[in-house]
Amino acid sequence: MNDNPAFGAGLQPFMGIPSFMRLPASRELKNVDVVIMGVPFDSGTSYRTGTRFGPRKIREASLMIWGHNSTLNVAPLKKLNVVDYGDVSVIPTSIEHTMTAITNMASGIIEAGAKLITLGGDHSIALPLLRAHAKKYGPVSLVHLDAHIDTWESEFEAVPYSHGTPFRYALQEGLIRKGEYVQIGIRGPVSGENDYADAAALGARTITIHEVVQKGVDEILQEVHKRMKGPVYVTVDIDSADPAFAPGTGTPEVGGLTSYQLLQLVRGLHGLDLIGFDLVEVSPPFDHGEITSILAANIVFEYLSLLAIKDE
Repeated sequence: MNDNPAFGAGLQPFMGIPSFMRLPASRELKNVDVVIMGVPFDSGTSYRTGTRFGPRKIREASLMIWGHNSTLNVAPLKKLNVVDYGDVSVIPTSIEHTMTAITNMASGIIEAGAKLITLGGDHSIALPLLRAHAKKYGPVSLVHLDAHIDTWESEFEAVPYSHGTPFRYALQEGLIRKGEYVQIGIRGPVSGENDYADAAALGARTITIHEVVQKGVDEILQEVHKRMKGPVYVTVDIDSADPAFAPGTGTPEVGGLTSYQLLQLVRGLHGLDLIGFDLVEVSPPFDHGEITSILAANIVFEYLSLLAIKDE
């Protein structure tokens, strides 16, 4: 049992300061392997807001994670030096200024040599995060778990950026390696009959939920591993899960991944050159029984476990 009543994964879930897994809250980056960073921003949403409260609630839900990953047989906090860096100072009325703040803070962390795990926030934050990672790694391979393609040109007239556009601009800016962008779990009605074709023309390999169910998770992961040849960035929209498993999100789509399939997909990325991760679109006001934030915290824990295995 940890003697410190504030921090430590060995404390009871109802004890301690609610940083992610009760990690030390610090902005000291010397000898730090992994940083948890929050982006409490939801002004890029097109339907229900509330994801600005996502990072706080994911941290709170993480207090129930004991620390040893029984499936991957690793205790990541014993292998890695991890800190909770707190949140980016966002500006709710300005997506452009917030994007600049995200890129600047993320770049500082990455340049210091730490791997970055980001808690969102809506999916618009993925674009500035990709900009920050590309500064160090060049164009990245991208694994994108989502219900939506997020490659639309614009959701609002004369406004380019929203949570439905980040990957169009990432592709156009050359942040993603050609032929190494995979979207998984895509489903639901779209605005036009050519939306999927447009995503493909931009460079996305769209794997719908129908294909996941037909082929199975193992076959989907085999394709992912074949396609990913560069440094891999992973972005997870919690609405990739069916709303039965993740009701607390802004734009829910029925018929999605189960929580177990989502965990399988993240665990199955083992062996790739993982360099960055975000989890977005957790909206606590719509989260019955906090099951969405619990799932989100565990997905982050799975990715953190992969980094620990890689470090062995």
